Amino acid sequence: MTSTAFRLRQMLFGWGGVGLVYNLSDRFQGPGLVLEPGVIDRLIPYSPHAVWPYLSFFLIVPLAFLNCPAERLRWLRSAFQAAALAAGTVFMLWPTTLAYPDYAAAGLSGTLLAGLLAVDSPQNCFPSLHMALTTLAILALHDPRRPLRNLLLWAWGALIGLSILQLRRHLAIDLAAGVALGFAAAWLCRRWLAPATLTLGAPS
Repeated sequence: MTSTAFRLRQMLFGWGGVGLVYNLSDRFQGPGLVLEPGVIDRLIPYSPHAVWPYLSFFLIVPLAFLNCPAERLRWLRSAFQAAALAAGTVFMLWPTTLAYPDYAAAGLSGTLLAGLLAVDSPQNCFPSLHMALTTLAILALHDPRRPLRNLLLWAWGALIGLSILQLRRHLAIDLAAGVALGFAAAWLCRRWLAPATLTLGAPS
């Protein structure tokens, strides 16, 4: 049985590595190219209340590290790090930003949103690391014996993605790139970390 301390260390090295790359790339990159909204982005109305499902990202990541099968822990940590390094390279070579709306909002949603804006980067848009890590967390928790739970996890991930668009923190193209990055990091780290003994989706 894997100890909670070991799981927390893997999360620290994985998620902490993401935070390090994200903040360093934000600090040292040049001015971002302003990305233009696409058709999907224009169809989805802005809502400050989307901050609630947006912040549930900070639940799904610990859930993955604390509950995924033990044999996936090192893979999950490495996939987080690989996704961060790939995204950080893009952030440095091709910094991007958005024309953000007026984020003023009242109530608890407005307070949470203000706190989010205080720590989030106005750049680092493409690809969406938020979506890449959500994808990896869902893959880590996937269990073919529990199809309903798998469906609910992907629905949760879709809700997080929708909230990102509603808050105008990313565009649809950023989310698509983030999902692709998540799958690519998952595949590469699966190949790297003993593919004969690590099978995503296999029962623990």
